[in-house]
Amino acid sequence: MPYSGFIRPDTGVLFVISLDWFTYETTISGFRKYIEANPIEEGKKYAMIVDNAPWHKKAIRLIEDDKNLEYADIREKIVFVKLPPYSPDLNPIEQVWRITRKENTHNVFFKSKEDLKNTVDTAFDQWAIPNCQLRSLCSFKRKI
Repeated sequence: MPYSGFIRPDTGVLFVISLDWFTYETTISGFRKYIEANPIEEGKKYAMIVDNAPWHKKAIRLIEDDKNLEYADIREKIVFVKLPPYSPDLNPIEQVWRITRKENTHNVFFKSKEDLKNTVDTAFDQWAIPNCQLRSLCSFKRKI
């Protein structure tokens, strides 16, 4: 029951897609679903933070290649911020997964995968509206 997730830094809204498996195709599909669900002003782009998962690397390689016209819709709306290797602490979505485990699944026995999925989905549903908790994961406080 893998999930792909996106956080809107301006609102803290979590956008999650449940997947069968991680592949470059599901990654590309996830980008398109995010764009469709979160229209952006003409001429602006989302900065999408991505780690070094093989499916992310292949998807980005295909999308950023101007010869691949089938991905022009994504190139128009997203610029990718590629994290250095072994730096999950820089990716806000990794903190969402950590908080979800800590607050919802850590040290809990689930009778079935369906019970686990329902618990996780309920947690994600609570963050599908603007909230300060996730917005704070995407902000940096400047010290003066």
